Amino acid sequence: MNNREMALEYFRKDVAGHQMQVLRDDGVYRHLLFKKPGTGIHHFNVITYPGTLVYTGDMGSFVFQRLEDMFQFFSSDADRGDGINPGYWAEKLVAIDRSGNTDFNEEKFTRVVMEYLISWIRENRDRTTKDERRELWEAVVNDVVNADCDTKGTRKQIAAHDFWHEVRLTSGRTYSFNFVDFWEHSFDDYTVQFYWACYAIAWAVKQYDAANLAKEAA
Repeated sequence: MNNREMALEYFRKDVAGHQMQVLRDDGVYRHLLFKKPGTGIHHFNVITYPGTLVYTGDMGSFVFQRLEDMFQFFSSDADRGDGINPGYWAEKLVAIDRSGNTDFNEEKFTRVVMEYLISWIRENRDRTTKDERRELWEAVVNDVVNADCDTKGTRKQIAAHDFWHEVRLTSGRTYSFNFVDFWEHSFDDYTVQFYWACYAIAWAVKQYDAANLAKEAA
């Protein structure tokens, strides 16, 4: 399960009992508080003023700027997939929680490493023995895939950059396998907290719009 899927699963459980409190509602000046009555766990605030939306709560704090009415900006993606557009929305961030909004994605790193390895094995299957291919596979798994992982994935990426393995072809020639141009790849993904905040904002806009429609109908 990737960060986006994990965040959506958590979000749905976390806000199951949440209710909206409208603390201010004056044109584009809004302050909405979402929380489960009797507890502040997983609470969050959505605050807007001209050109800006502020999200703050248990999952961090993020400030976005784009349109005069930021609810209009976020509602424009309501019908897109799961209702969020994190890549585009992140471009509108002007302030980010101190923990940041991206981190190293180990799953993505492993996928790219194995793509390099499998591609090379397929291209050289007829020129290498089964034992040579197995030895290369085990070296990559042990030295790169299973390398120590720190928060930013620096150790794993260094392990990939420094990896070198000599493979003897059936012709007698030797070939040095390494991860060519590995630096071109990015292994960052948005954090679970940032995805959660995106789901929270999209959901907040829907709750606010639904409440206003109910008022008009009454």
